This record gives sequence, C-alpha cells and structure tokens, in this order.
Amino acid sequence: MVQVIQGKDVTLNQLIEEFGLQRVDDPNFFPEWRQDLLELNDSERQTLDQLKGEYQHLSRYPILEPVVKMVVLSPLLRLAGFYQPPFYVASEQEVEISSEDEGTIIRGRIDILVFHPPFWVLVIEAKRAQYSLTVAIPQALAYMLADVTPVKPVFGFVTNGNEFRFIKLIEAEVPQYALSDLFALDSRDDLYTVVKVLKQLAHLIRNS
Repeated sequence: MVQVIQGKDVTLNQLIEEFGLQRVDDPNFFPEWRQDLLELNDSERQTLDQLKGEYQHLSRYPILEPVVKMVVLSPLLRLAGFYQPPFYVASEQEVEISSEDEGTIIRGRIDILVFHPPFWVLVIEAKRAQYSLTVAIPQALAYMLADVTPVKPVFGFVTNGNEFRFIKLIEAEVPQYALSDLFALDSRDDLYTVVKVLKQLAHLIRNS
C-alpha cells in the first residue's frame, strides 16, 4: 500500500529512511554561504535597517506566513537580484516525490521557487514567526529532492521572519545535504550576511 505524506508533515527520519538522504558536515561541501561574499552598499544597508525596524514593530503581534513573505522575503529577494533576468519566481509550486520502490509519496507546495530555466535555483520555505526552523528544514529538503533536473546543486532558504538558514542539496547516487549556520534578525549584522549569501548564490548561478 502506497503511503502518501503531505510535505508539511514529513520528518527528517522519513527522508533518511525512504530516500537515503545523508547530512554532510564537511565545510568544503557548502562553502557558498561563507566564502567570497559580496559587500553591501550604503543604500542596501539602509533598506535592511528599515526592514529590521518594521519587522520588530509588527512582531508585537503574531506574524503569519503571508506577512513574513511580504515584509521580509520580498525585500530580501529584490536586494539579491532574484527579480531580474535570468531568474524567475513562482509561488505555491506543486511538487511530488516518490521513493525508489514507490512505497512512499510526498506531496506539497513550495512557498516560493526561484528558477533559471530549466534549473531550480532556490527553494524557499516560510513559516509563521512562532515556528522553529527545525520544522521547515525537512519540508524544504523534501521539495528540493523533487527537482526534476538534478544536474546542479539546489539551494534552500528557510525563514520564520526572525531566523534564517540556508541548505545545499546535491543529488548523486546518494542525495547529500548541508546546512549553514543559523542567522537571526535580532543579531546585529546577521541580516546583512543573509543578503550577502543570497547575492552570492545569484552571482554564482549567473556565472555558472
């Protein structure tokens, strides 16, 4: 009997057991979030300072996923250049992945998908502010595994508006992934670093 799992309910253990997913802790596997980051100009820093202030003001009340996307994600993607050629953005993209023996199927919708046809570039999962990113990571990984053109690495970006983390997935004989450090909007320069990493990913894709 085929087991159907909704993406929002998938666990990391299910991805390990059903799809052979392996975590890699070697820093050389995921250097993109640490090395050769592009600097921000004064205008970009001012925009991020304003974003930070707006989020802190709005967070006096519960912040739901649509607000996280509108207030936080949209400006970050714009600053990183993902609204410009050669990139395209899709929302609520339906995906499905099945295990090798087709005993397990995972279905769901990617919150935001940045792609450079025909390749996926960045899978973004947004959660409401009260959610831990621990919940978002397996969901993002499941959607990243559904990439139908696994020629190049796929990157993931998970956020609840206040915290941010990057993911890198390489699909070889055994799919492998790694995580960046956890960044927090409340930390002094973390939001700057988040945009630097996003700009770096966009730069690498443009020039690959």
